[in-house]
Amino acid sequence: MDQATLTMTQQIARAASAFEHQRTGHAPTGVTVVVNEDTLVITLRGGLSEVEKSLSRCQQGAAQVQGFHRLLFTSSSESLWQEITRITGVAVREATAEVDSATGAVFHAFTTGTIVQVFLMAHRLPAESWSSSDSSER
Repeated sequence: MDQATLTMTQQIARAASAFEHQRTGHAPTGVTVVVNEDTLVITLRGGLSEVEKSLSRCQQGAAQVQGFHRLLFTSSSESLWQEITRITGVAVREATAEVDSATGAVFHAFTTGTIVQVFLMAHRLPAESWSSSDSSER
């Protein structure tokens, strides 16, 4: 499928997967993108390396994984913001990625390897410009 025939959510899913692989060296096994009014949620399954999953089993390790992913997301997400803005035509107002160190779950990387990224858009996206959700599995 060429870029012109992909839905907006499929384009974002591809961009998020490529972004994750570029910044961590670990490609997710699957990506789901959901858009609802001014909120964009990207879920990356299989996003943690085996070492990170192992580290997340204890509280101190989970805190290290949390801190690492928070710093990595904060320091390197600008290119993904720009790609989301290019695809949607709407600026990203803010984004977050958070880890639950009690369970080792990362809202950007769960101990199962799932990653969720939430982007708050500057204004609502027109409903006709996106599908309700898109899941692309590797």
